[in-house]
Amino acid sequence: MALANTGERFGYYTMLAIFVLFLQANFGFSAATAGNIYGGFLALVYFLPLLGGILADKFGFGRMVTLGIVVMFIGYLLMALPLGADTIALVAMFAALFLISFGTGLFKGNLQVMVGNLYDAPEYASRRDAAFSIFYMAINIGAMFAPSAAVWIMEWAQNTFGVSETESYHYAFGVACASLIVSMAIYYGFRRTFRHTECASAPAKENTDAAVVDEKHHGVTDKDRIVALCLVFAVVIFFWMAFHQNGLTLTFFARDYVDTSASGLVGMEFDVWNLVLVILIVYALFGLFQSKTSRGKGISVAVIVLSIVGLVYQYNAQPESVSVSAPIFQQFNPCFVVALTPVSMAIFGWLAKTGREPSAPRKIAYGMLVAGIAYILMCLASFGLPTPEQITDPAVAASDYRVSPNWLVSTYLVLTFGELLLSPMGISFVSKVAPVKYKGLMMGGWFAATAVGNYLTSIAAVLWGLPVWIVWAVLIALCIIAALFMFSIMKRLEKVC
Repeated sequence: MALANTGERFGYYTMLAIFVLFLQANFGFSAATAGNIYGGFLALVYFLPLLGGILADKFGFGRMVTLGIVVMFIGYLLMALPLGADTIALVAMFAALFLISFGTGLFKGNLQVMVGNLYDAPEYASRRDAAFSIFYMAINIGAMFAPSAAVWIMEWAQNTFGVSETESYHYAFGVACASLIVSMAIYYGFRRTFRHTECASAPAKENTDAAVVDEKHHGVTDKDRIVALCLVFAVVIFFWMAFHQNGLTLTFFARDYVDTSASGLVGMEFDVWNLVLVILIVYALFGLFQSKTSRGKGISVAVIVLSIVGLVYQYNAQPESVSVSAPIFQQFNPCFVVALTPVSMAIFGWLAKTGREPSAPRKIAYGMLVAGIAYILMCLASFGLPTPEQITDPAVAASDYRVSPNWLVSTYLVLTFGELLLSPMGISFVSKVAPVKYKGLMMGGWFAATAVGNYLTSIAAVLWGLPVWIVWAVLIALCIIAALFMFSIMKRLEKVC
């Protein structure tokens, strides 16, 4: 199931990496208008799983997942058609966005419910958080290559067919169609291993009895669980508002305020294969220390040595100046997720053994604080920069205000720490706490909260004409306030865990 989601996410993030740039290049939209469309699209993508969950509770999770892939494919196919910039093209684009959103609503949340269903048996329950961390990492493997794929496909189309930059966006959108075919093949190729999780059914007698016992001994009712989940949903709205600036104001910042070229070690960051080699080193180091056989240790050492040799070769072979394009920055978050997932699992595994692992709600609150810290870095990078309107003045030289790419890369690194604390743990929390008969609905509620946060990303785009540091300061304040609220209701949340 994780690999099926990897294919779907690859196509989605290929599109998302260039979406707002396409809106401005093809239709000439302002930052605020592009931001509203971007926020509205993301809101639908994450709100419609609520409807998908309701349908799945009635018709089955597997059916909705399959239907979702088909609907998404039609949407991406419309995006891939070069229809120009007139009214027909605009209508077709909005139709495509709705189909992609609706298809994602049928696919995404229900697939994750199925993952949770694998760990409902008591003997597997303790592995639920780790399973969702691995599932989340697999998603990000697809997202990791997406920005580079978008840039490569656009450059290939321009060089091979002589199309303009605006037309080349459609070739990148077409990648999503191919990725969904792969996703469907993976899903049905391995379906026999998880088919028992596809059907929505009434809670089994033992589950019903367990709910009664839980209420009797711990005073936790289904109403308590639903209220706790709704409180968490309200908090995470503000995390997603901050996090999903990656495709909006952080992309604007990358385009308008970051150096357009890099060299040396900084330049190596913008080749995704160099990042893959670093990830291999991280995993091989874990294998080296965890392996109990000399053969396993030897393989780990070989991987480390070969990866280092590859990095040295890449360093010597790279040109003196490497081009830095705005979409490519979106590769860093998924790369960091893949690299840091085993680190976070090891840390929380050690804390669990020592009896000090934070509860899922506490991890979510920490994730909010970490997101605020990420935007403190952006504030430091933005003090003294001209406003977006001022940089259009020919008298203002770009060399006077463009900053190092590492400011933005560091921000993505810190945001990823927050994401690993909040997102997989939040999904795990929902799958564990939600009443059995409302699992699909409650998972849809998680995505609906994400949808509200995604729509609110447009607020930052509206503020984009102000001094840039003010945009980041607003996000910092919201993250801190949300975290403090979360800590204030912690006892109530931990009671239902």
